[in-house]
Amino acid sequence: MIVIRAYAGQRVGVLGMGRSGLAAAAALQAGGATPVCWDDGEAGRASASDAGFEVEDLTRERIWNDLAALIVSPGIPHLYPAPHKAVARAMGVGVPVDNDIGLFFREIVEWEPGLDDDGDGDPLVICVTGSNGKSTTSALIHHIMRESGRSAQLGGNIGVGVLALEYPASREMIVLELSSYQTDLARRLAPDIAVFLNLSDDHLDRHAGRGGYFAAKQRLFDIGAPDHAVIGVDEAEGRYLHDRIVESTDKMIRISTANIPGEGWSVSMKKAFLTERQGGKQIAAIDLREAPALRGAHNGQNACAAYAACRLAGLGPKQIEAGMRSFAGLPHRLERIAQIGGVTYVNDSKATNADAAEKALLAYDDIRWIVGGEAKAGGIEPLLPLLDRVKKTYLIGAAQDAFAGTLGDAPHAKCETLVAAVALAASEAQEGETILLAPACASFDQFDSFEARGDAFRELVENLERNA
Repeated sequence: MIVIRAYAGQRVGVLGMGRSGLAAAAALQAGGATPVCWDDGEAGRASASDAGFEVEDLTRERIWNDLAALIVSPGIPHLYPAPHKAVARAMGVGVPVDNDIGLFFREIVEWEPGLDDDGDGDPLVICVTGSNGKSTTSALIHHIMRESGRSAQLGGNIGVGVLALEYPASREMIVLELSSYQTDLARRLAPDIAVFLNLSDDHLDRHAGRGGYFAAKQRLFDIGAPDHAVIGVDEAEGRYLHDRIVESTDKMIRISTANIPGEGWSVSMKKAFLTERQGGKQIAAIDLREAPALRGAHNGQNACAAYAACRLAGLGPKQIEAGMRSFAGLPHRLERIAQIGGVTYVNDSKATNADAAEKALLAYDDIRWIVGGEAKAGGIEPLLPLLDRVKKTYLIGAAQDAFAGTLGDAPHAKCETLVAAVALAASEAQEGETILLAPACASFDQFDSFEARGDAFRELVENLERNA
């Protein structure tokens, strides 16, 4: 665990008792603070109580007389669409509001000399943000590092909460996936290498629109002031960000799935080939057809970003290529579950918005598409141009009626449940086709998480395979 010593001898509020909140409370307690915990749900409060933490209602005014700070879990709004009542209380009385990411960087930066007793060098922190591909890119960087023999840990918005990581050893890599919720509230950000992948409309209610959403991502570079940066420049926001920090960053690599003009350092993808260029000259090229877990154009961008980050961390092209070829991919991200009777079943439950679902649809032909859940802004209308790749659409969840209206005359069926959708798609699929779960929606109408939705899909497919 990363022990937080900044609040030793003080009482600190911790709001939200999920993975990050419980880890933050434990880290504060280990550092000599007294965490005062609250969760709006009874189960969360029980988890805090079972762990031995003090539980108090942080929405009540009287509790704020002696709290030194409030640490907020990422799922809890602190400004838009309206701040949680406990956050409003803290800000109203001038108590600093932070999150586990801010605590992590404060501890690492302020106490770093104590982490480096052997004198070999500081740990290296790599942070990855963007709308889509963060998890795959972060996991790929971590995998490449470990395959090359480097010591590395992975956390943040993936795997374990950041404060549940171990103190980094000298020269160890810490790879953090950071969401906009995490970068927006952190009072301290200090990555050594920061990666910006892309931007698409998501979480707009939490950031009062696309501009606020981008501003939350941009904090990693403005406040964080990384030594090195990797910037995806296929969108206007990425090109703007590159222009803003190009003169203040020691080394920067632009990444693109299109051709990149200019003489700078770049990593690009064309068809299945990743190419590194410096000063207009080709340095290395990798054939990603030899990396089956990185199939699809979106994974091309993820591969470019991971390659660039690893180059900035000191790895050579051959080391990175070997790591990419052995990467197994992540669950729920274009996860190939099985092939039954010539039909391929693919779980992309992580595709929770239209942009992510688009990337999944572009990765396959002859698709039977399972889509639906709790709809995001814009629904699936942006995906209509891709229906020529889809044999039939199988609609589930709260969005099925609205999506049926969007699809119009395109072949579709209202299935309501995932069970019914898989059964119908399997009965109608022909050899050579792909049954793809790419919901383009949140899962919370029928499942606790996108992971639970993907696990349910995997179980249904495995049952089909056993009975085939």
